[in-house]
Amino acid sequence: VQLQASGGGLVQAGGSLRLSCAAPGRPLSSNVAGWFRQAPRTEREFVAAITWRAGITVYADSVKGRFSISRDKAKNTVFLQMNSLKPEDTAVYYCATDPRNRVLPTRDPQEYDKWGQGTQVTVSS
Repeated sequence: VQLQASGGGLVQAGGSLRLSCAAPGRPLSSNVAGWFRQAPRTEREFVAAITWRAGITVYADSVKGRFSISRDKAKNTVFLQMNSLKPEDTAVYYCATDPRNRVLPTRDPQEYDKWGQGTQVTVSS
């Protein structure tokens, strides 16, 4: 299942963006869906994740209170609403899915087996 992330762009600090992740033509059938990001010369870092069935969410401390992850089961899509954006949020954002049945989502990118192509988010100061 190929994941497609969209919704990135250029925004001023304090602005908002909403990212989407879907698997066109196929159900996004997985137990956990997550968002990660990677800035130049840094390692990929966890942003947020959600369990598909119960909608339990986990966030990185750096985005807690500003970002919100959600899923639309009917549209087989996962969203990342990003508010109060900061220049340090600038990165390529990736969506990914973890097939394991978990009570809580994991933050470990190694546990996610399918990845989207990434969408660039740039926040200007």
